[in-house]
Amino acid sequence: ARHDADRRRFGIPDRPVISPTTETTTRTIPTGAATTTTTTLFFEYGIYDEQLWDDEAKKDVYQRWEPNAPRSTRNFNPFETFEGNSPDASGIYPGESRYKDPIRPEMNFQQMMKEREEAEERANNPKEGDVPGCPGCKN
Repeated sequence: ARHDADRRRFGIPDRPVISPTTETTTRTIPTGAATTTTTTLFFEYGIYDEQLWDDEAKKDVYQRWEPNAPRSTRNFNPFETFEGNSPDASGIYPGESRYKDPIRPEMNFQQMMKEREEAEERANNPKEGDVPGCPGCKN
């Protein structure tokens, strides 16, 4: 009997309501009834996540980078520094949530000098749209 009284109090019909157009069973949810919403967060890491994050990988990400598109884990400048730090393979900087220490290559002086020359070349010939404050930049 209590169950029937609760159903009437909240306006729940004794029988399912049938919609003649769709022929599906629907129920009326009483106003003020508690509802639960589940939120699923999905985070997509960069294409070189858990892979070697060497100069070749960075150049590949740089080639794909669109400065005028919003910055994301798949659209970032891997050579851009923020507060003196370089990003990981997903464009995330040390101290930020979800930062992962990248898998770094073996390094020697000759390789460092080669990368320095390439960095100077990039600085002298930036991509079109690569200006401070553009949507694809952190700075």
